[in-house]
Amino acid sequence: MFSSPWTSNPFNLCKELKKRESGHLSHQRSFMSKYPKAVVPTRVGEYPALAKSGAGYFFDEVLEYRVWCHPTSDSTEDFDEGDYYYAFETYEEALACSIEAPGAEEPLVLIRQWEWINEPESGKFIHEKGERIAEWRVEWLERGPRRPGEIEAFIKAKTPV
Repeated sequence: MFSSPWTSNPFNLCKELKKRESGHLSHQRSFMSKYPKAVVPTRVGEYPALAKSGAGYFFDEVLEYRVWCHPTSDSTEDFDEGDYYYAFETYEEALACSIEAPGAEEPLVLIRQWEWINEPESGKFIHEKGERIAEWRVEWLERGPRRPGEIEAFIKAKTPV
């Protein structure tokens, strides 16, 4: 079972890191995050734990950054239900948590796609539309959000003549 304890357990390590990092980062006017901040900060931590994965070509919005943790014998956390995650507004907050928390993975990003590419088999690309929420590797954000016409151009460039 998956859960997000940061809203229900105010004494855990990453909650304190989240509070400390948020206050520190918000007071630095020159601070530029490497990746986009969550589009709706008040919703961070409220999205479903389970999400799709992959379709890593295009994204529209960053919803939150996640650090998944796996209980270990030296963990300071007390979660009997198995794996859990912490949610953050910025990549830098998530990274700080992933470095400090025992059993933590590298941060992932939860994104929303209004349009994306489905690749049901190698080399076959389908332009999909709707709402899709997925967990991604953070470095997939480096290309930036989807721009008009990018998906069509991508498919055209990959389609054999």
